[in-house]
Amino acid sequence: MKNKEPFDFERFKNEAMEGLYQGKKMGGTDGVFAPMLKHLLESMLEGELDNHLQESKATDDPNRRNGRTKKNVRSLQSGEFELESTRDRNGTFEPKIVAKRQLIITEELEDNVIAMYARGMSTRNISDYVKEMYAMDISATEISNITDRIIPAMNEWRNRPLEAVYPFVFLDCMHYKVRESGGVESRAVYNILGVNRDGRKDLIGVYLSENEGAKFWLSVLTDLKQRGVDDILVACIDGLKGFPEAIATVFPKTQVQLCIVHQIRTSLRYVPEKDKKAVVADLKPVYKAVNQEQGYEKLLEFEDKWGKKYPLSVKSWLDNWTNLSTYFEYSAEIRKVIYTTNAIEGMHRQIRKITKTKGAFTSDQSLLKLVYLAYRDFSKKWTMPMWNWGLTMSQLHIKFGDRLKAFGDFFLGGG
Repeated sequence: MKNKEPFDFERFKNEAMEGLYQGKKMGGTDGVFAPMLKHLLESMLEGELDNHLQESKATDDPNRRNGRTKKNVRSLQSGEFELESTRDRNGTFEPKIVAKRQLIITEELEDNVIAMYARGMSTRNISDYVKEMYAMDISATEISNITDRIIPAMNEWRNRPLEAVYPFVFLDCMHYKVRESGGVESRAVYNILGVNRDGRKDLIGVYLSENEGAKFWLSVLTDLKQRGVDDILVACIDGLKGFPEAIATVFPKTQVQLCIVHQIRTSLRYVPEKDKKAVVADLKPVYKAVNQEQGYEKLLEFEDKWGKKYPLSVKSWLDNWTNLSTYFEYSAEIRKVIYTTNAIEGMHRQIRKITKTKGAFTSDQSLLKLVYLAYRDFSKKWTMPMWNWGLTMSQLHIKFGDRLKAFGDFFLGGG
């Protein structure tokens, strides 16, 4: 099939100048530059297709042109116009200049839409903003298509190779609603926040499941292993049953620290309001003890006082004491970091600021997309290592010297 007639630039120039003298606008649908943009884009699409077809000539089934397709696109500079391009017979051509489903030709507008979406603005509010600022109508579907641009980058990020060792890793879940098959279903977003060798935070994993459970956490940890994580020194988690065992299955050397704050909340479930203040006061000497031995003594005192009245509150401490007391092995600086999952809960609060406007997400993909965009936005501030990181790594080197040496001398830097 023959290409279209070449663009008559001299004729365009003369008509453009005449139009400007007559008072026509440079931009907009009827502006003088619309034909030029249309020709430029169509020429670039033809060039992309030529390169694509050239690559297939060496194969047993060479590709070729197969008719033309048209669609209406919009540009801030040139308004709305019809864009014509050539199809290929095999349907393998994926243009980069103007993607197949792309209907808006402007990086500025698309970047602004993604930025507004990442800050939790509804599609209705984004549409109103675009209409006010750009005098352009844009539908919820088009907004969704624009934000879908980040999906390939998101998938690449979610599957990226990871570092071989992480001193601290925090694991926790968030819960959302997603519309599915005409109804609304629950979703658990599994997040893994790592502290890398330089003491900087990094969200190293985001996974989606119908609910939270130790079995799925096992698959999450296995994926971290496959992506390059060979060792985790300390894993900080909530009190989900079977969670420590799942960690031990994949990372048998990893120490587990159950979140003290979660444990206190669990204890108070079984305590009526009138005694909660006294119970909290008597628990404080347990988790504020100087060392593990003193902490256990205070726990036995707590059992003597409250064990008969609130046996379940005491039992959960005794049953989980091994993983609750891990932090006693470390200095006060490290204890502040690992005795609770506050680090990842703080991140979750930032994500919820963005997602709180969503009653239920339209799909799993839309949920992951917004979590990723929110993270990408606020993590720009994660530029500094954790406080006093040099001292922290020195102490970890004393305790885990052989395991750290296996991964090089990085532990001597940062801070």
